[in-house]
Amino acid sequence: GLPGAARARSASPGSPPALDGSFLFSPLGGLMVAQAVLGLLVWSLIAATTYHLHAAYGWVMFVSLFFWILTLVFFMTYLLQLDQKYYMIPWPLVLMIYNAVATVLYITAFVTCAAAVQPTSWRQWDYNRRAAASFFACVTMITYGVSTFFSFRAWKGLGSNAATSQVTDHA
Repeated sequence: GLPGAARARSASPGSPPALDGSFLFSPLGGLMVAQAVLGLLVWSLIAATTYHLHAAYGWVMFVSLFFWILTLVFFMTYLLQLDQKYYMIPWPLVLMIYNAVATVLYITAFVTCAAAVQPTSWRQWDYNRRAAASFFACVTMITYGVSTFFSFRAWKGLGSNAATSQVTDHA
């Protein structure tokens, strides 16, 4: 299920945020850590090249940096159990849509990055960094795809009625 589905519903809007260490070991928590590390590799490798001379890499930078920041925001939201404080937000649905959009846009970033790598580049280190960024963009895309699968299952409630579980969880 979604991170925190089994944890106690002790977080109320007035209580301070509490760390949820078990989230780190959940499938979605582990995938978010991987996405943050891999996304950081993608945008930092591109940033270390003359990317501003090639429009294609601007798109790769945008996608990788945008989703890196949002993944950190979602990660902190779940780690600090803020999803429990703001339970009126349909977090499983929001996370599923986020992961699906990230997957699709990372597909475009990966293809763009890989297609723009020129082996005849006059700067060998730019070639190496761009090639590595293409590889990590592909791996990052896969992690978002896997997260989409897990967040879809969590949104569907693994066969239970998601609307009922939303109501009973917070009654």
